[in-house]
Amino acid sequence: MLQSSTIADVRAKITETRTIGADVTVLTLECPEIAAAAKPGNFVNIKVSDASQPLLRRPFCIHNVGNGTIDVMVKSVGKGTTLLCDAACGTSVMVLGPLGNSFGTGTGDFDTAMLVSGGIGTAPMLFLERKLAAQGIPFINLVGGRTRTDLLTRGLSNCSTSTDDGSEGFHGNVIELLKHHLETTAAGRRPKVFACGPNPMLKALAKFCANRSIPCELSLESVMGCGVGICYGCMVELNNADGVKESVLLCKEGPVIDGRRFTN
Repeated sequence: MLQSSTIADVRAKITETRTIGADVTVLTLECPEIAAAAKPGNFVNIKVSDASQPLLRRPFCIHNVGNGTIDVMVKSVGKGTTLLCDAACGTSVMVLGPLGNSFGTGTGDFDTAMLVSGGIGTAPMLFLERKLAAQGIPFINLVGGRTRTDLLTRGLSNCSTSTDDGSEGFHGNVIELLKHHLETTAAGRRPKVFACGPNPMLKALAKFCANRSIPCELSLESVMGCGVGICYGCMVELNNADGVKESVLLCKEGPVIDGRRFTN
């Protein structure tokens, strides 16, 4: 899990918007400096408006990288994210990034990647799967939701889905789906789990992987007003090397963490 070393604060033009769900939009932003330095797991902080309100920037995982562009997946949950979802092509916004660390895909401790996500947690998985494919590492996307309308699989390859209500795919939660694939498609392999989603899901997943000695990396979410460790808005409690809880700034030590730090 490597920290980004090249950070730029640039005015980026929105060149494309795509609605992929009832309240979810993918935006393409023209920002060559950030695109060139980005790695799967990195995030950006976006000032959604030039007005004084909303004041704080919003953090978004980098969904994908193109030729001088990045994509971000935005869920409309409040004033700031709604402004961004409704922004027209040609609008420009201030973008700071790439920020945070990245997923560890070159560690050599696995030969199959299990990409586990729930809801908007699919955001970093397209960029990650393309990195894994370039390295020749087999992967499968395991995507969960409460119901079929929560499944955000557009653009993803080799997907298996689960829903709590059984309306699509496996009837159960995404951890049960992971267990099924570990016993079938990944049997006899050395898997590693890469995950993003709601914190309760990630905590349960971290415990599941720890009990089976499966390496696991989690991308956590938190309020990140500055993204560089100044505002102290993203304080979270994680286990240290001795298993003792400690408070850390997620923007500095994450957003990608070893799953063992998120158990208990």
